[in-house]
This record gives sequence, C-alpha cells and structure tokens, in this order.
Amino acid sequence: MNKLTQDIAGVSRVDPDALDGCHVPRITINAFCETQAAADTIAAAAADRRMARASVDVRVGGIPDAVELYRDRPSPDLLVLESRASGEDLLNELNSLAEVCDAETKVMVIGTSNDVMLYRKLLERGIGDYLVGPVRGPSFIAAIDRLYRDSGPKKLGKTCAFIGAKGGVGASTVAHNVAWTLARDLKTNVVLADMDLPFGTAGLDFNIDADQGIAEAIDDSGRLDELLLDRLLVQCNDHLSLLTAPAVLGRSYDFDETAFEQMLEIARVHAPTVVLDVPHLWTAWAQRTLVSADEVVIVAAPDLANLRNAKSLVEFMIKARPNDAPPKLVLNLLGVANRPEIDPAEFASAVRLEPIAKIAFDAALFGLAANKGQMIADVSARSPACATFSDIARVIAGRGDIKARRKSSLAARLLAMLTLGLLPAQSAATR
Repeated sequence: MNKLTQDIAGVSRVDPDALDGCHVPRITINAFCETQAAADTIAAAAADRRMARASVDVRVGGIPDAVELYRDRPSPDLLVLESRASGEDLLNELNSLAEVCDAETKVMVIGTSNDVMLYRKLLERGIGDYLVGPVRGPSFIAAIDRLYRDSGPKKLGKTCAFIGAKGGVGASTVAHNVAWTLARDLKTNVVLADMDLPFGTAGLDFNIDADQGIAEAIDDSGRLDELLLDRLLVQCNDHLSLLTAPAVLGRSYDFDETAFEQMLEIARVHAPTVVLDVPHLWTAWAQRTLVSADEVVIVAAPDLANLRNAKSLVEFMIKARPNDAPPKLVLNLLGVANRPEIDPAEFASAVRLEPIAKIAFDAALFGLAANKGQMIADVSARSPACATFSDIARVIAGRGDIKARRKSSLAARLLAMLTLGLLPAQSAATR
C-alpha cells in the first residue's frame, strides 16, 4: 500500500493523541449526512472542547439537499458532505454543488470508496479533504484542523488549568511554583494568569504590585490583541510573564461563559505555555475554562471533603472531555501534625487517579516563601517541595519520566519521608 493510500485509509483511524495541538478556528460548519451514524458522530464531535469556537449545524440529507439549500442562501465556511455515491456519480454531484457554493467555502467529503484515483480527482476539483467512512470523532476534528492550520497561528500554546478540590488546599501556590519552574528550568516562555479576580494571590507570591492585569484584558476584550496583552503582562523573569488579579472588592466579577476566551486565545499565541490559576468556584466561565484547557490539574488535601470534590471533578472532566486524558491529581498538605488524613493510596483508589505528586506539609518553608513574596526554590532550592514542583513541571511539559528522576534524588525522598514521620530520624541520619 503506497503512502497516499495509507493516508486515505488511515484518516478515519486517528488516535486521540493526534488531537494534541488541534484547535478549530471560529468558523461555521454545515454537515449533510446520508446516515444517522455519521450525523451522530459529527454532532458528538461538535461538543468537543477543540470545536468550541465553531458553529456546527448537522442535517440528515445528501449532496442534492445541499445544492437545493444553497441556491437561495450563502454557503458556510466549511461544508461537510457524506455520500454513498462513488466514481463519476460522486463527481457529478459535486459539480452541481460547485454551481451554487461560494468560492470561499471549503468542502470535506465523507465517502465509502478507498480509491486513490478518486481522491486525486477530488483534490483537483478543489475538495479540501476526503475521509473514508465510517469516520470517528477524533478523525473528523483532526481533519478540520489540517484544513485550517495554515490560515491560523502556526502554533498555539498549551493551557494548563490548576484548581483546588476545596478552598485553601494550596492550588494557587502549586500553580505559581510550577509556572515559575517551567520558566526557569525548561527555559520556555510562560504566561501565568490569576483568574481569582477578587482574591488572587499571584501578585503577592511574586512580590509584584501591578496597576493593570487580567481585569483590563477582559474589560477590553473587544480590542485586545497581542500588543495590548503585552502591555498588561508583568515580566517576572526572562521567561515568565504574569497577568495579575486586581484583588479589590469595589466591583462585582460576574462574567459570562466566554468572558476569558479572547484573552486566552491571544495568550496562547504569545507563549507556548499558559498556566491558569482557577479559583475554587463553579460558574459557567470556570467550567468552560477547565473543559477547554489542554491539561487540568486538581490539587487536593487528604481529607473527606477533598476526596468527595476531587472524585466529582474527575468524573465531570472525563465525561465532558471524552477525547482527552483524565485530569492530573496532586496531593498537597500531607502530614499535618495531629490531623487525621486519608492514606494517599486510598485517596487514589477512590478517585481512580494516581497522583503525579505528593507534597508534604511544611509550614515554616511555605509560610516564609509566602511572606517574602518568593517561590519555594528561592527560599530552599534543595527542599523536597522544590524537587516535586520540578517533577510536576516536567509532566505538564511532557518532558522526562518522573520515576527516573526520583531515583536520582534519594536524599530528597528520604527528607520527605522524615517530614511525614514515615522514617525515624536516626534511620535517616545513618543513610
């Protein structure tokens, strides 16, 4: 089988991992499907987070129905046509469509024939893509991304949203330290957006007093562009920029579902990594932010309320993001003195998610860092927490194997066990 045949045959079997980096632009899509199965598949794909900006209308009908419809109205940005015709019959149907279709409309055909010659003839007639049915949702989304990739930004940054399973579990602290570590250790440009507008702490944690920030980006979303966003960002170091929260109570912060959409879209053009510090609340915009993020990290403490909430969040995210990996879990505040806690293994089993990191409670270290407006690495570069933030950053960036890194940091692991009271002090000293 030659490469072109493989391309046609394989396009309907795209692995969900192929959706990494897919971002369908703000377009109108009309689909005409001869089978209910194809209509259901496209309708389900339209609910995927990568299709959030597109407007999709699915109809049961074939190419003749599309021809009849567009005699009296403009055609959409993208027209998807399922047809069980083949060879010259299919080409004749498409010729009749060309007479009524706008020149700017892209056309994607879902057919039954795995024929290289037909594929070439379709491309010669200006058809954008040809998929061999039955097509799956991820394949459909990936095909649209390929059609429009050259017309949009060449590469959009990755968004990673951090949210606490409960208030006060340190999700903001984890998000800020991971963002700082990504910028420092991996030398990648990072935008950290503090989305807790009334009570955000990013400005305090980085010892920054900014007059403008994320509130202005939302208020001016109609004219927001890269230049304006660049003026609103505060440079923390060579690779980390910050959108601070106003942290004032003189106004309300009730936003609609799409309030942050324009800001996030431009931020992803600005930097390869965008870290979102999402407050612990459940509004339409918070849900949309989590569902549309490339990565979601849930930070939880080992108690019953956190367990319940984390389980609910995991179940919601898996259902809302069927084409994505499950969210990642970070267990924080482990080993608080005299406080009963759920064993990490039991916690993981209950939420059916293995933590990517476990952070021991260290009141002195984290309190000192917070009061000085510094990151943990600035206060204690050799602390176990610093090594853990580095591990999380590498997981988020998709670089390296945490287990391999941990094998090379025996001293840090022993110190963490000592902090948790899992290792006698004398035993640690003898090692």
